[in-house]
Amino acid sequence: MVLSAATLDNLNARVVACDRCQRLRSHCAEVARVRRRAYVDWEYWGRPVPSFGDPAARVLALGLAPGAHGSNRTGRPFTGDGSGDFLYPVLHEAGFASQPRATSRGDGMKLTDLWISAVVRCAPPGNKPTPEEQRNCAPWLDEELNLLRNLRVVVCLGRIAFDGLLTFAQRAAIISSRSKHTFRHGAEYALPSGLRVIASFHPSLQNTNTGRLTRPMFLAVFRRARELAALESPILSAVK
Repeated sequence: MVLSAATLDNLNARVVACDRCQRLRSHCAEVARVRRRAYVDWEYWGRPVPSFGDPAARVLALGLAPGAHGSNRTGRPFTGDGSGDFLYPVLHEAGFASQPRATSRGDGMKLTDLWISAVVRCAPPGNKPTPEEQRNCAPWLDEELNLLRNLRVVVCLGRIAFDGLLTFAQRAAIISSRSKHTFRHGAEYALPSGLRVIASFHPSLQNTNTGRLTRPMFLAVFRRARELAALESPILSAVK
């Protein structure tokens, strides 16, 4: 079943208007007011960041939260910061993204068979949302996962995203315990609902600059996601 974009658009509109976490709202607004010198001429987004992608997606890439001067500036997940500079070229090579570079909401980027979201929709101070803030944001993820009717695979970018997905699975009574699900890069799990989960290190500069996460490692994750979602390889499509 293919869900119309309008339903997910409605969810995104409600996310953007959310004010459940005053610490996060104050932080995002202050970052948008002060700005970083390199982006002094930008009009920062400064609000909760909506999800982005193909409403008929079979694969979800789930991150932690917007970056203060990345998504909080541009208003689109993984756009305008180092994590996105690492992510989108891989998505392009794996056949999910129309172009390898993401700079703004108006850059023409299109995703095919992929939806990008996060467990927390506002940029948190120090990239560390509190447990309460994660709980406040959890209903958005619950609703989103129910709306992505074609979803087959979730790629969890980092431990917090992985834990967030498993917590969703517990809330939805898909699993009763997380004890059998351990985070490590490349780990795969099949949930009783049929959803497949792949764990990956987050494409943060801390991981990519140190070599903890390399491009071949990351590309292998998204190519595996294509396989699990039964999506044709873009290489094979190109030679037809």
